[in-house]
Amino acid sequence: MIDAYSFGRIVIDGRTYTNDVIILPNRVMDNWWRKEGHRLQIDDLKEVLKEELEVLIVGTGRWGLVKVPAETRNHVESKGLELVSQRTSEACETYNRLKQSGKKVAAALHLSC
Repeated sequence: MIDAYSFGRIVIDGRTYTNDVIILPNRVMDNWWRKEGHRLQIDDLKEVLKEELEVLIVGTGRWGLVKVPAETRNHVESKGLELVSQRTSEACETYNRLKQSGKKVAAALHLSC
């Protein structure tokens, strides 16, 4: 579960991270970086797409600067995943709610801008 989020900082299951993260069902990948910074590419999600999931939540940053191009969205959805793109504070709330409901969920979260 995500315990707390603030600009540049997230606490997941009691552990603090200060770099972008991907939360998978059985682990957290820290120091996640996108190939094009604020533009999410299919290659940025290789590890996510290997998992058996129902929902991928993308946290687009505090001010929503990370963009999810149609090509990336279409590719993710073609794999049978629902893609939810929200500012990171909202994405954290959505992740916790869906995880508590029993959904197989992952999150790719940009922690700053």
